[in-house]
Amino acid sequence: MRVPVVQHHSRRRRALGRRALWTGGEFLVTAGVILLLLVVHQLWWTNREARQGAEHQVQALERQWATPGGGSDGTPSANSGSTGGSSPRRSPTTDGSTTSSGSGSGSATAPHRSQAYAILTIPRLHLRVPIAEGVSKQNVLNKGYVGHYPGTQQPGQAGNFALAGHRNTHGEPFRYLPSLRLKDTVQVETSAATFTYTVDKILPQTSAADSGVIRPVPRSIVKPSYGYSRPGYYVALTTCTPEFTSRYRMVVWGTLTSTRPR
Repeated sequence: MRVPVVQHHSRRRRALGRRALWTGGEFLVTAGVILLLLVVHQLWWTNREARQGAEHQVQALERQWATPGGGSDGTPSANSGSTGGSSPRRSPTTDGSTTSSGSGSGSATAPHRSQAYAILTIPRLHLRVPIAEGVSKQNVLNKGYVGHYPGTQQPGQAGNFALAGHRNTHGEPFRYLPSLRLKDTVQVETSAATFTYTVDKILPQTSAADSGVIRPVPRSIVKPSYGYSRPGYYVALTTCTPEFTSRYRMVVWGTLTSTRPR
């Protein structure tokens, strides 16, 4: 009977194969854990931090307005803007970049860039968040705030008061924006007044560069059947769509229906 002989190099080859397999397995497990931690950070931690910060900012604004003289900080007051001027319009991005698209209506002296100066309340969404000047990711949107597009009008002014907010992560204030329906109300509080807008038009999806949706008389240049045909007092709420992407934008518009001085 012949006894098989196991060569040393065969043993080494099998040992190296087992070691490589073990190392590869450890690498995949480690990579999976890191990926899971990143997902948890994006979907849970950033929301937690941003929501807490936004709540504190809302409370700070309320305390400031309740203090005598607390509203005299240079922020826009009710109906305080002109209707002329040459402030550039901006395309509706939410990544901190803006694209000029010509001259639009002017506005009152704007708040400082990234300054929180108003509060947005949407009853159907149980939402109450600060509004800050600008749409910078780092300084505004990632804090859980809603950002005001520079070059568009301020609350209560003739024209279009255009806002942007995250739909996912970092507080995601506009996650449930698609739940808004016609005749829902949107309230904007400033140091001077509370402005109530009533939702009357919804654009489910358009190009991320559709600058028409935030013009003084808003109308999509991609889908011209959506928008307005005459000057008025408008609000535009913009966010990314579909969820977890930034390929397209959705827009909810409302028309000013009441003003209540503070």
